[in-house]
Amino acid sequence: MTKMPLFMRTSFFLIAVMSVVAWGCSGNSTKESANCQAVRLIFDSDFGPDYDDVGALVLIHALADNGEVEILATVSSNRNELVAPCLEVFNRYFNRPDIPIGATKSEEAPDHTTWHKVKWTEEIPKRYEHTIAKTSDVPDAVKVYRKILSEQPDKSVIICTVGYLTNMKSLLCSTPDEYSDLSGKELIEKKVKHLVSMAGSFPEGREYNVFADLPASMAVVAQWPTEIYFSGFEIGWNVRTGKGLVNMDVEDSPVKLVYEMCFAEDDPDGHMSWDQTAALVAVKGYEPYYSIERGIVEVREDSMSIWQPDEAGNHLRLIEKMPFEEVAGIIDNYMMHQPQKTEFP
Repeated sequence: MTKMPLFMRTSFFLIAVMSVVAWGCSGNSTKESANCQAVRLIFDSDFGPDYDDVGALVLIHALADNGEVEILATVSSNRNELVAPCLEVFNRYFNRPDIPIGATKSEEAPDHTTWHKVKWTEEIPKRYEHTIAKTSDVPDAVKVYRKILSEQPDKSVIICTVGYLTNMKSLLCSTPDEYSDLSGKELIEKKVKHLVSMAGSFPEGREYNVFADLPASMAVVAQWPTEIYFSGFEIGWNVRTGKGLVNMDVEDSPVKLVYEMCFAEDDPDGHMSWDQTAALVAVKGYEPYYSIERGIVEVREDSMSIWQPDEAGNHLRLIEKMPFEEVAGIIDNYMMHQPQKTEFP
């Protein structure tokens, strides 16, 4: 047998090691690399009309506990007074009570409560510790965005929106302030890597997050200066999650409580995971879960989202790649994550 020279064996060893490190940092390995740099993320949610927002926030906290993401802020695009207290409850539950919370101050912004008969947004603040009395008490979302973005390295922040694009429009239109001499559009272009948004229905359709604040959707889709990844209505529809969470033997969990209450109403076999798919891609990337197509989204005045493939486009839409049952299993595992040290008795 021919013996490989030492320099060749060394080279092959180094290539193998580098390949393993690259594989782990890409998020495709089952064992995450502790040396990978955490994603810098701002989570923007309407947190209330539906409850997949809860699943998305839990998924992000689970990945934060795994060292894969730094949660820079949790922000509300919904003016409803219960949103900020709910966000604080879940941040506290996962031992991150100091995460900045902001909310839209626009009087034109939606003020939507949950459409479920079970008013989980009312029950969560009643049962769990929080210091924020109402959403209107927290800072303006635009100020939170501008302060945080100004402090981050260039092209380092990923924004994940799983609600209305209200705050994105306000940020786009913002002017220089005490945090930055840049306009909103300039600040986004300088500091944001890309936007991941649960919005639209493709190749064409009418979707709630788009029509709930149509002027904001039209402005952001047309003017946003970085790439936008769209996790459309069709992506989360078949990804049914939460059943494992509801069946877990845990107590005093606000996460389980929300899903228990809502499952009892209408989702015994799992709830659609629109927001979780966007959150998953925001932190982990689209591979191996989805493929992408590049193009341009047009939001029309009738609130329809129209997709046009275009290799020069600044928009990317997710296309199913991994079977949705497998994606559901991955998301379910994250949603069942428990705090490393709970603050609740």
